[in-house]
Order: sequence, then structure tokens, then C-alpha cells
Amino acid sequence: MQPPLARFLGERKAPVPGELCELCATPLSDAHSHLVDVGARRLLCACRPCYLLFTPKGAAQGRYKPVPERYVELGMQLTGAQWDELQIPISLAFFFFTAGVEKLTAFYPGPSGATESLLPLDVWDRLFKDDPVLRTMLPDVEALLVQRDRGGAGRAYLVPIDACYELVGVIRKTWKGFDGGEAAHAEIEAFFGRLQQRSTGMVTEARR
Repeated sequence: MQPPLARFLGERKAPVPGELCELCATPLSDAHSHLVDVGARRLLCACRPCYLLFTPKGAAQGRYKPVPERYVELGMQLTGAQWDELQIPISLAFFFFTAGVEKLTAFYPGPSGATESLLPLDVWDRLFKDDPVLRTMLPDVEALLVQRDRGGAGRAYLVPIDACYELVGVIRKTWKGFDGGEAAHAEIEAFFGRLQQRSTGMVTEARR
């Protein structure tokens, strides 16, 4: 049986010419906004006017949530021991909360999509409690994305949930063999380069 969030974290198709807003059918450009359909656990492409309709808190009783545009490079230092405790089999993972559920959920992207980690997340719960930015992370629409480097530490970003979809798609498209191959690692590095360019300084209050 698939985990409850499998549909939410499946591969997201790249925008194609002629793609339409999934609420009003307005034609969209490649760069467009997204909404999370909370009940169906899926991402919706939206034109800017439809996106803005759901930005007021409580709009549509929370059925649709706008994916924010906040990118923050975090200063946390992830030790090799913390990665080992998590037992994620690859060097990438992302974490998010679901509204109404206190439990933190972890996924790691791979060539077959995003796989949920069913192991205890105590070390990450402690990190979330200690970091002032992560305490502002919005359920359903924002995630902590981390990458472990060869030295055992790594880098961390607070990102919109659709950035995680993008990374999953990059890996599915380019990964070859057991270790991914040079092309996949180059694409992953380019992805994190784009994150760094988009990132702002440290933020202590979430965008509502």
C-alpha cells in the first residue's frame, strides 16, 4: 500500500507549452505560481490572479494553500553523527509538516521518486525546536531541504514545497546506475546553485 502522501510527492510533470491554470483555464507561462490542494494532497498550477485569491489567511476554509516564494539558506551545521542517526540512504532529504498533524515527515528523492523515511526523526525534531527560522515553516507548503557533503556536514535551505518536486524530477530524469553518474550530480549541483541565488538572508517571520 502506498503511504498517504505518495500522491503529493510523486513526480511533478514539467510545464509544457499551452499549460493552463487548473482553476480558471488561463494559459500559463513556464514560470507560474502553485497552490496545494490540501485534501487531495497535490500541487496545482495557477495563474497569478487565482493564486492571489488564496493568499488571505483562511481563504476557501484552507482547502487551497498558496505555495510561498521564500528561499532561505540556513546556517545550521549538520554533523555526520546527525546524518548517521537519521539513516537516510542518500545525501539528500526534505522535511515538512502537514496541517493538523504534529508529526514531522521526511522524504528522500531518488531515481524512482520520493520515498518516505519511516525511521525515528528525534534528531530533526530537536533541530526544528532550536532553529528560529524552522519554527516559522508553514505546514503543507514549505520544507527543509538538506544535502550532505562528502565531509559529512552539509547545507540546508528552507524552500517552497514545489522546489522539492523540482529536485525529484531532476533526479528521476538524470540518474543513472548505482551512484547517479556525473550528469545527475552536475544537475543536482546546478539545482542547489539556483537555490543559493534565490535565497535571502535569515528570516524570523513566515510570509502569510
